[in-house]
Amino acid sequence: MKRNIYIDFSYFIVLAASFGAVLVLGAFVAPVVFHTDKILVAMIIDNYNAGIIMGEIFHRFSYWIYFLALFVAVYEAAKYKTGERDAVSFASAVTVLFSALMFSSVYAPKILAMQAMGIEATQSDTFSNIHIASEIDFKILAVALLVLFVRRLMLLRIS
Repeated sequence: MKRNIYIDFSYFIVLAASFGAVLVLGAFVAPVVFHTDKILVAMIIDNYNAGIIMGEIFHRFSYWIYFLALFVAVYEAAKYKTGERDAVSFASAVTVLFSALMFSSVYAPKILAMQAMGIEATQSDTFSNIHIASEIDFKILAVALLVLFVRRLMLLRIS
């Protein structure tokens, strides 16, 4: 029984840390990196180079996202197998998995590949559409993480 408590606690920590990271990267890091003209005096980073920096940040964050997706899949499959089924947590877990894998294995690599092609590629409509889609996906991931965290916490309290 104690082992389940540690596993549940670890799951909640991973969910909360992931939500916090998504929030910090999206709400704090990106605006600072892309608006260096308001912060720096002697040197200003253009949008292309700011995008290179953010791309590297998100590339490294993708490793955590892969870990998150694996942990959510294993934990939720174990809960499902033991009969602790819940439609809300299942739907939010599937959303977390889908959006995490879309971000890490589709959007981030495509953005990095287009950045590697040069500044002209990053000014295309294709790049803009992929970037907007990745932002929407990141927001969906944040909401799904929050819903999953709250719902699993509610279910833990009930049991």
